[in-house]
Amino acid sequence: AAMLRELRRRWRSYKYRFVPWLALNLRRQRRTLRYVPESSQDKIIADEDVFETLLKTFKALFINDFSRQADILALLPEVKCQYLELLTVEQKQSKVNSCNRQGQHLFTPEEVLFNTLGFAVSRDQSSLVSAGTGVFVTKGFVPKGTVVSMYPGTVYRKHEPIFFQSLGNPFIFRCIDGVLIDGNDKGLSRSVYRSCSRRDQLGPFQMSDESWLTATPQNPLAVGQYVNNCSHEKAANVCYQEFDVPGHFPVELKQYLPNIVYSHDIESHLRCVVLVTLRDIKQGEELFSNYYTVVS
Repeated sequence: AAMLRELRRRWRSYKYRFVPWLALNLRRQRRTLRYVPESSQDKIIADEDVFETLLKTFKALFINDFSRQADILALLPEVKCQYLELLTVEQKQSKVNSCNRQGQHLFTPEEVLFNTLGFAVSRDQSSLVSAGTGVFVTKGFVPKGTVVSMYPGTVYRKHEPIFFQSLGNPFIFRCIDGVLIDGNDKGLSRSVYRSCSRRDQLGPFQMSDESWLTATPQNPLAVGQYVNNCSHEKAANVCYQEFDVPGHFPVELKQYLPNIVYSHDIESHLRCVVLVTLRDIKQGEELFSNYYTVVS
């Protein structure tokens, strides 16, 4: 009986990636579809708005952790001056002039998110029976059309090897153009991400964030892989939106990007996926998304 329950649990999680089941259930479960009117569009908000939200959040995280950024700031004196201007007098005294962390007040990443965007999100037991982990708005209020989380993971282009990582893996997200993002934080997927992340590090400059693989991510938005699929009882209140990180994204802030490309030699923008709210969401509500991608 226990084995059957476990098999049913795995099937409920995996069936949304199983093509024959998907084909049979398109008509009956239309509310669980991610509709894209055209192959080049899935934009609920403008890319510029996504960029500004990430920039604002990452800058706040960087300033909160300013005293740990000495190696980076030593190589970027102009950037250091820019951030010093953003610090308050009190912050300058406690974070710049202090030789150690004693006496400093460091906010948690969730507190930084709340102070910056007016809400906080975190992982917890889902309100859905047997759904495992879910993502909740734990503090504040999220207006409609807001970036509320990111989908972390290794980014695979078409025809890149992902067979072994995909076995029994319910965390693989398929983009409109066939790009795949593996958001699994365990097993082989975890090892591949960490390997790619460390491969791409340039001295003190980290090109991606590994902390989403742990229980305490330094980017509090990087929990989107745990957002559960909507149902007839729980309608979707967020949707996925693809976003390519522009080349001019500040190098000192890339340490908060929870994505890394699998192939090092490919010259292209880093693909990210954000989750955008479809309506206002209040404190205590769980986030629900649309798993299927249907381009019409």
